[in-house]
Amino acid sequence: MSSSIPQPPGLPFLGNVLDINPNDTWGSLKKLADKYGPIFKINALGKQIVIVGSAALAEEVCDEKRFRKNTHAPFIFELRKTVHDALISAHDDEPNWGISHRIMAPFVSPSYDEARVTDIQDVISDLTKKWTSNPAQRINLTVDLQLWDMQAVIYALFGQRYNLMDPQGPPVVEVMIQISWEILKRSSRPRLVNWLYYDRVYAEYIREFRKIGADLIAAKKAEQTPKQDLLYGLLFNKDPQTGESLDEEKIIDAMLTLMLGAVTNTGLMSSALYYLLTNPEKMSKAREEIDRVVGPKPRIAVDDLSRLPYLEAILNETVRLSAPAPGFVVEPIPSDSPANIQLADGKYEIPSKQSVMLILQAINRDPEVFTDPEAFQPERMLGEGYEKLPPGARKGWGNGKRRCFAPRFAWHLSMITLIHVLRSVHLQMADENYELRYAGKDLCSSFQAPVDLFVTVGPRKSSEDDK
Repeated sequence: MSSSIPQPPGLPFLGNVLDINPNDTWGSLKKLADKYGPIFKINALGKQIVIVGSAALAEEVCDEKRFRKNTHAPFIFELRKTVHDALISAHDDEPNWGISHRIMAPFVSPSYDEARVTDIQDVISDLTKKWTSNPAQRINLTVDLQLWDMQAVIYALFGQRYNLMDPQGPPVVEVMIQISWEILKRSSRPRLVNWLYYDRVYAEYIREFRKIGADLIAAKKAEQTPKQDLLYGLLFNKDPQTGESLDEEKIIDAMLTLMLGAVTNTGLMSSALYYLLTNPEKMSKAREEIDRVVGPKPRIAVDDLSRLPYLEAILNETVRLSAPAPGFVVEPIPSDSPANIQLADGKYEIPSKQSVMLILQAINRDPEVFTDPEAFQPERMLGEGYEKLPPGARKGWGNGKRRCFAPRFAWHLSMITLIHVLRSVHLQMADENYELRYAGKDLCSSFQAPVDLFVTVGPRKSSEDDK
């Protein structure tokens, strides 16, 4: 006989809405998982959703023979008004996401590793020069890394040199913050309220954001000898499967999706530096490895990246504790049968059309998988440590055919950024009592980037060379 799935007590009509902090959705769900266990359900304004917080159940609901990505969630509904049927917002039966995916895939594949690593290093000095220009300057770590992240994405993928770290630079990130926050808020507001008070503002945000994409396309078309990057491929290549190409509006959809998705890079880099700042012995080990393997040479080769296992372990452990994509929603694959879906060998049952949300903050701290799960221990990811984890504990980049489109790009960007920063920049917490939090009013905070993390930076001190 199946066990009932626990649910927090709620209020009439509202259900469990008050249990969720809209500025820290994932943190709120993690607290509920801590209280109610590996599976529970909540009700929000009459809509039920089941929450999974264990590696075993995560593995089960990630079985693509039984479940698929749910693209009808309120967040996706609002996102589609901006990027339509692009990579992360398309329904399974829509063809355009597959066409754009196949056109773009070669540009984030291993064959482009050398070009990608070169491009990132062409602009990394904008970050390191800023952070070493003064012996003791106070910065908002996540804000600076978000600017750098988007600057690197625009240069490496679209071929345009925007100095977003310059206060006089184009307001790309500001526009992204505006629209991403509105998308998140619209998902939790009644539609009537959106229509009465916010639709006009949202339409203007969409216009501004799409103009950024159009301007990048115009700049690419104006190049006498255009660089053959991802944007070039979108403009001039055809889908190898169907022979179709994309019109300009669909190209903008793809570009803006990549830009919005790139905030996961910001979360990974800023969280990794937070964990190193609060675990100085780990930072010393990372610096020692970088100094020994890479040394002072100005350019890092692709082969160098594979010779830095401790740095890789740092990033994998960061993904575990602060997954860049902190959760996702799946649903049973439609079937003619109305029978309930069984989970855990029949221990639990869910309706045949039930949405299921995976909370990676809970899954990646599953005590059945990880000893001392709250501790930052890169050593657990060394050697075959990561590959030996159960599949359900390796979902930091999503799942299956709809997982993160460019994890290789994100990985290289994060590795190169950490290498250059750790070997040239002194970093120190500006507030030693800072407590990690993600509650904020932009897309970065929703993707596990630390909020209000202020750090003192300057040139790396000679005393750090031997530590």
